This record gives sequence, C-alpha cells and structure tokens, in this order.
Amino acid sequence: MIIGALKIRLKIIGARSLKEKRKVIKSIKDRISHMNAAIAEVDDHDLWQASTLALAVVSNESAHVNAMLDKIRADILDRGEVEILQSEMEIIHL
Repeated sequence: MIIGALKIRLKIIGARSLKEKRKVIKSIKDRISHMNAAIAEVDDHDLWQASTLALAVVSNESAHVNAMLDKIRADILDRGEVEILQSEMEIIHL
C-alpha cells in the first residue's frame, strides 16, 4: 500500500472576509474530493487570506500516487483565486 500526503499553504487572492475565504476553500475541497482524495483544512483557520490544506491519496503504485498529487497541485494552481505559497509532498510505503 502506498500513501501520498500533500500539504499546501495557499494565499487566497482577493478575499476580504472569512466568508469569501470559505467559499474559495469549499470550491477547492469539492473539486478535489471528486478526484478520490481526502482533503481537510488543517491550519490558518482564522486568517482570511491564507489557508493550509492537507490531502491524502492511497494506491498500490507509487507512480499513480505521485501522478495524482501532481494533478491535484496543478488543479489548485490553475485556479485564479489562489496562489501556492508552500507545498510539501511525502510518499509512504507500507
């Protein structure tokens, strides 16, 4: 079993309130959950222009896990509403 974990710190461009931030984050979470990945906001809950998301995927091939995490990162980056400030990825073989 191969587990891929991705932690991404985002800057929410143009957000002027927590409500606007939540709208952007919910949109990202909905799109990612359709890609068979688990996602949660793990930090920066009270900041309205920043968010830290953690994602996890599981597969039996490390190449598939790596490809999925790269696709998710690219999908998030393609959104004009956010900018990736920091990204950490780890693949764990169990």
